[in-house]
Amino acid sequence: MSATQPKKLSDFRLLAMDMDSTLITIECIDEIADYVGKKPEVAAVTAAAMRGEIDWPTSLRQRVALLAGLDQSALEQVYEQRLRLSPGAEPLIAAAKRAGLFTLLVSGGFTFFTYRLKQRLGLDAAFSNELEIIDGKLTGRVIGPLCDADAKAQHVQATATQQAASREQIMVIGDGANDLKMMAVAGTSVAYYAKPVVQAQATLTINEGGLDEVLRHYPAD
Repeated sequence: MSATQPKKLSDFRLLAMDMDSTLITIECIDEIADYVGKKPEVAAVTAAAMRGEIDWPTSLRQRVALLAGLDQSALEQVYEQRLRLSPGAEPLIAAAKRAGLFTLLVSGGFTFFTYRLKQRLGLDAAFSNELEIIDGKLTGRVIGPLCDADAKAQHVQATATQQAASREQIMVIGDGANDLKMMAVAGTSVAYYAKPVVQAQATLTINEGGLDEVLRHYPAD
């Protein structure tokens, strides 16, 4: 293969994906906020953060704080009733696994959802943020270091090193400004129905069809 131009899916060794509005159709935190009647406020902050207009770590803490006191059952309801995979997600992941790629989910969202998606789709690894829950209720805080833009890029780079994947063998799919740093780690970056700032810097933009559009550009063997 060319050192700089992968031609097919098996030319890659690592597929890393964002979760919210990429692997799935929703922004989980916006839907959780709906259960406390704060979806408009939270969604406005989410949208501004995804456009790169406000500091992402600050925006996450602001949004999570608005969820304080919510029963953890709301997370299960969002997963069961509102979370939907993006069209083409399952065919793309199945093709990637058959082609021998390591599949990584790396998200500024929450472990409650990334863990379940990892199990459901058979992904190799997942990194995200953990909501603090005490006595069955959200405290409005996250536990541990934030999985922000820098951390997402670090997870992709560390995984690539573990998998002996060169920059050219990494594909990253994302949609928001907090995906830009991890997309910069990859030789191939895919902007999926992404914000303009992301589309401007991506190798490939998808604005029609589903995630399996990737396979039109990088066919499975």
